[in-house]
Amino acid sequence: MKIEHFALQVADPIAVARWYVVHLGMTIQRGSKEPPFAHFLADDGGQMLIEIYYNDNFDVPNQANVPPAHFHLALVSDNIEQDRARLIEAGAKEEDSINTQPNGDLVCFLRDPWGLCLQLVQRVEKLLV
Repeated sequence: MKIEHFALQVADPIAVARWYVVHLGMTIQRGSKEPPFAHFLADDGGQMLIEIYYNDNFDVPNQANVPPAHFHLALVSDNIEQDRARLIEAGAKEEDSINTQPNGDLVCFLRDPWGLCLQLVQRVEKLLV
């Protein structure tokens, strides 16, 4: 089976979608201006979707308190230093510095303006082609 999407309950899906489009290069494949304001965002390769929505029957998880090891959205970067600086300037919060893994991969964690943990990954060898 192929993964179509994973979903996240957020407080302001329209603002989150806008930030992800502008700063992460995602595209809105489907969006709604009606509750629950569901937006399906595709990565720039068109291979994976993220659904963001707000359902007032449920609490919005406090993502800022979730440790990066428990949950993060990993994004491929061709220039991790540049992308990290650009995202911080756009409102992301620094979670840690850029670290070199034993295999040479470069990784770092940031938090989007709503607290969701983003991992930037610059791999020596791509995991997917």
